[in-house]
Amino acid sequence: MTNFADKRLPVQPDAVAPDGSDVRLLLQLGRGSMAHFELGPGQTSKAVVHRTVEEIWYFLSGRGQMWRQQQGASHIVDVYPGICLTVPIGTRFQFRSFGFEPLAAIGVTMPPWPGEDEAIVVQGEWQPTVS
Repeated sequence: MTNFADKRLPVQPDAVAPDGSDVRLLLQLGRGSMAHFELGPGQTSKAVVHRTVEEIWYFLSGRGQMWRQQQGASHIVDVYPGICLTVPIGTRFQFRSFGFEPLAAIGVTMPPWPGEDEAIVVQGEWQPTVS
């Protein structure tokens, strides 16, 4: 029998993602995990590619852009509250925040995030501003 779980969004970040954004861990099941990502106002993440996971992102607040590249095809999309997008396995991606409020999104990772070695920093579309 599966145990039910619930969790409130943590006030403080649990970690810094390989791309440089703040991460607040949410819940996880056997085939997927969920986290909250936040990039400060005017910040640009590092570009990364995942080895084994794919993700779905849903943006909650802020405004910005997401760059994705796969097999030579490159695409930049404006991101803002209500937009949802996919990051398939092997996609290089990077995002940046415009304006005066953080860019925040919920990400679902499938399978669950395996650990620090999952993401590889790569050359992106923009110069990162995070360390």
